[in-house]
Amino acid sequence: MGKKQKKKKIPNSIYFLIVVIFIFIMLFLVDSEGAKESLKISWKITKTIIPIIIIVIIFTAITGYFLSPQKIAKYLSKGSGIKGWSIVAVGGIISHGPSFVWYSMIQDLREKGMSSGLAAVFFYNRAIKIPLLPMMIFYFGWQFVVVLSLLMIAGSLIVWKVMDFINA
Repeated sequence: MGKKQKKKKIPNSIYFLIVVIFIFIMLFLVDSEGAKESLKISWKITKTIIPIIIIVIIFTAITGYFLSPQKIAKYLSKGSGIKGWSIVAVGGIISHGPSFVWYSMIQDLREKGMSSGLAAVFFYNRAIKIPLLPMMIFYFGWQFVVVLSLLMIAGSLIVWKVMDFINA
């Protein structure tokens, strides 16, 4: 036989789905009312995050269409320097929604050449929430907010270098 037989690998997400279904079946056997309530809550959360996931998919598709893997590797690779850090830091600051929604996009970018340090910078700068700044200024004053935000952005420089050093 000259042809190599490829084994189809079952994605981890399928295993996860099977485990979740198994847990729900067990939960129904133990406490059916609790399981129904849990499913209602799960459905409510799912309905909440579906629009966000759709937006992320659209954003990822647009990004994938306009940016070639070579460009992404150039701007976000370990050798991208301060330009790559700046792009990712701003992206982290302006990003919204729960972090887990961004995991797939960041993983995709990492597969296309984004360094671990820049991925960490993205998530680090997500702590700066533009919509919440007015409320933060109300409670703590603008000087506190400006200094804290600048320190967090500067801190992401350290995170970037440490993560890239660790993963070198």
